[in-house]
Amino acid sequence: MARNTYGLDLGSYEIKVYDKKKDNIWKEKNVIAIKDQRDIFAVGDTAYGMYQKAPSNIEVIFPMKGGVISRFNNMQFLLQNLLKQGRQFARGSEYVIAVPTDVTEVEKKAFFDLVIHSTARAKEVNIVERSIADAIGLDLDVQNTKGLFIANFGAETTELSILAGGGMILNRLIKLGGTAYDESIVDLVRHSHDFLIGRQTAEILRKRFGVFTGETDAALSVAGRDLITGVPMRKTVSYTLVRAALRDPLLECVRAIHSLLDRTPPEVRKAVSANGIFLTGGMAQMPGLETYIKKAVGIPVRTAAEPDICVVKGLEKIINSKELGKLAYSMLNESYRWMR
Repeated sequence: MARNTYGLDLGSYEIKVYDKKKDNIWKEKNVIAIKDQRDIFAVGDTAYGMYQKAPSNIEVIFPMKGGVISRFNNMQFLLQNLLKQGRQFARGSEYVIAVPTDVTEVEKKAFFDLVIHSTARAKEVNIVERSIADAIGLDLDVQNTKGLFIANFGAETTELSILAGGGMILNRLIKLGGTAYDESIVDLVRHSHDFLIGRQTAEILRKRFGVFTGETDAALSVAGRDLITGVPMRKTVSYTLVRAALRDPLLECVRAIHSLLDRTPPEVRKAVSANGIFLTGGMAQMPGLETYIKKAVGIPVRTAAEPDICVVKGLEKIINSKELGKLAYSMLNESYRWMR
C-alpha cells in the first residue's frame, strides 16, 4: 500500500500539489536560485523573492520553459525539496501528474521520469492531460459531454482544448502566457516613457488594470529607473498604456480560439457554442479577460471560481474517485514500450 498519494500540476511559474493524506492543496513558485553556478542557494517562494534583485553571483532560474521541463536536474531537485519542506514527504508514494496537451510524447515522458527516477522512489506514477484535469476541476461531465472548450491561461503558455465523449478531440498549445503580457508592458513603458520597470512591477500593473475595467482615466505610480538620467525614481503609468500593451498578445489568443473552433466538427461545435468557453489558469484572473473573449468570439465565456488551482482540484477528484482514476495512465504500459 502506498504511503501517500500526490497530485502534481507543474506549471512554468508555480507548482501546485494535492496531498491526499493531509487532504490539502498547496502551491509554491517554480524557481531555483544557484550561487556561483554550482550551489543551490534557495528554492520556491524564497528563490522567487530574489528574482531580478539577486547579486550577480546568484542566478535565479525557472526550470520549466514553454510549459515543458527545460532543466531536468534542477526541476527534480526543486520538486524533491519542496515535498520535503515540513510536509512529511514519504518515499514509496503514488503520483498523478497533469501534463500539457499539445506536446510530444517524449516531452510528456519527461514529467513521468521526473518522479519515477528520483530519490522519491515512487511506487507508481500516472499522468493525465491537463485539459482533462481542468474539466474535472470545473465539475464538468467529461465522460458524457458532447463538446467542451477549455482555455487554460498560464504563465508561459495558453492551452486550448476541445473535449467530447470522454476524451480530447482537438488541442493547441500557444507559447504565450503571463510572462509575455508582462514583457509587452515592460517594452511599451520603456519606449513611451524612457523608463525601465521590472517584470514583477509589470505583473502588478496587469493584475491591477487588466483588459476592461472601466477606469479609462486610472493610473498607478510604480518604481523603476529613468533611462535618460539612470536615476531610480517613480513614474505614473496609465491604464490606457497597459491596455495597449496587452492588445497584440490577446489578439493572438483570440485568433487561435477561432482557428480551433473552425476545425471543430459541426456537432461538437454546436455543443461548444451552447456550453461556452471555460477559462482556467492563473492568467484567467486578469480583470476583463472573460468579457474580452466573449465579445471577440461571440459565445458564452465562464471563468473557474479558483482558476489558478482548477487543475490540481481536478487531480484531487481523480485521485479520490475509482471511476475518474481511469482517465490517468502510466507510461510504463505497452503503448510506451519504445520509450523505455
